[in-house]
Parts: sequence; C-alpha cells; structure tokens
Amino acid sequence: MDPHLGHLNPVAAVILAAGGSSRLGRPKQLLPLAGEPILMHVLRNAAKSTLDEIVLVLGDQADKIAAAVGEWGQRTVVNPDVAAGQSASLRAGVSVLAPDVDAVLILLGDQPTVSAAAIDAVIAARRAGAGIAMARYNDDLRHPVLFGREFFPELLAVRGDFGAQTVLAAHAELIVGVPILDGLAPKDVDTEADYQTLVRTWRAPLQEAVCQLPPEQV
Repeated sequence: MDPHLGHLNPVAAVILAAGGSSRLGRPKQLLPLAGEPILMHVLRNAAKSTLDEIVLVLGDQADKIAAAVGEWGQRTVVNPDVAAGQSASLRAGVSVLAPDVDAVLILLGDQPTVSAAAIDAVIAARRAGAGIAMARYNDDLRHPVLFGREFFPELLAVRGDFGAQTVLAAHAELIVGVPILDGLAPKDVDTEADYQTLVRTWRAPLQEAVCQLPPEQV
C-alpha cells in the first residue's frame, strides 16, 4: 500500500485504536469476534479496500495488540499521550502521512462493521471532488469519514477527546454524505453491553459495492 505505487492522488487511512478501554476493563481491540480480535476485522476491511496506505495508531499495550492483529500492510505508530484524548491519536496518525497523500480517511478500531465497500464509496466521493465525505446510513452520518489534504492543518490542531468532530462542525456545509445501502451504522464498543450487542448482531460486512446512489451534499 505504498502511496507512490498507488493512485495519482493517494488516500491513506488512519485507524484510531489507542484507547485504554477504561470502561470495559480490558483491551477492546482484542475482544474476540468470530474467532478474531475486533481490530483485526477493521484492518482486514481496510486492506481489502482501495486505500493506498494504512496507519494504525496504538497506545496502551501496543506491542501485545500489534502482535495479535498481524500484518495487513499497515504502518503502526504509538500515541505517547493517550490521556490527552482521541485528538492526540489523530495528530499522531496524520502527522506521519506521506507528503503526497491527497486525503485521509478516519476509521475507529472498535468498528468492525465498516466494510471495504463503504470505505471505497467514501473514497470515490473524494475522487469526485468532495473536501469532506462521510458514510450515510439512512439519515445517520458515521464512519468512515474522509478529509482532503486542505483540512490537514486543522486536524493537526485539534485538542481534547473530540477527534475530528470540531473540524466537522466547523465545515458542516461542506460534508458530502455517501449513502451506504447495505449495513448498519457502526457503533463504538465502550462497555460490556456494547460488546455483547455486537456479538449478538454480528454478520460479516459485505465487501462488494454497496453505494448505488450518487453522493449527497448534507
């Protein structure tokens, strides 16, 4: 997934998976789902997509988690300040992207239902000229979310535990919603109840094209 060998305008993913899982009491990245860690599903879906580069941001127990999920072509970086919130992981990931990367697509390490097809649909919106694009599940805008390079300075300036939400709020009129016709809106796994719901409702996401409608301006 070397961006120099991919598209003319490469798109990279930053997978945020550095959280300490304080509410869950154990690393949610390693929770078993269909016999594999949750984070492995996220990485596999990213690897199956047309992404040119994958950056995985880890924090607590980084060595253990990296060993458990295996190699999917990702570059792994460690957030040295997990306590500073999700924004620190976002900055750690965006700051190492190659200078020719045209856009960054943000994924969360506890959302294994985001398919390669959904990733590709959001990337297609960038290829069509969108500055910011998000997957739309019915009327719900969720991950993956993509930002063009023109927004990198703002992403690198965010602080606190809000990730890219402040940048989205500042440019809400520019967000292009990409309809995803097959699949449920992804949800975080923060508690034991969240995990049990994921296990109970799990079905592997379809990887073929699921976006059959043109992107919509929000």
